[in-house]
Amino acid sequence: MSNSKTHLRLWLKMLKASRLIENELRERLRIDFNTTLPQFDVMAALYRTEAGLKMSKLSGELKVSNGNVTGIIDRLVKDDLVERVPVANDRRAMIVRLSETGNASFTVMAEAHEAWVSELMSSVGIVEADQLMTTLGTIEHSLDKKELTQ
Repeated sequence: MSNSKTHLRLWLKMLKASRLIENELRERLRIDFNTTLPQFDVMAALYRTEAGLKMSKLSGELKVSNGNVTGIIDRLVKDDLVERVPVANDRRAMIVRLSETGNASFTVMAEAHEAWVSELMSSVGIVEADQLMTTLGTIEHSLDKKELTQ
């Protein structure tokens, strides 16, 4: 089999495995926490930055449009999980950050999420996982370098 066919088959296997895991995580977040994967992703980004983020920075980190993030933030604010804070010296800008309730909720969700991922990946041994992370890191590094040169 040619290299290109092998690489294509590898890509399709990675994509299928990723989709299966993602779909299961979406369903568990919905059932156990009445939340969506995009809401979880926004909360995770805010959790990593205690002081909060400007909407544009949050959009950039998540690699989605400001409009998509605004809708998610609106829902999280409504649920008292996120708060908007005006930026001093810029009346148009807002920083969003997890509320106290949001921080506590996300901590519980993140623990469950980690356990689910571990369960879903349990058929992969630690040595295999380390090897796969190295391989995927090589691909990522190669693509990052290409992105920088374009």
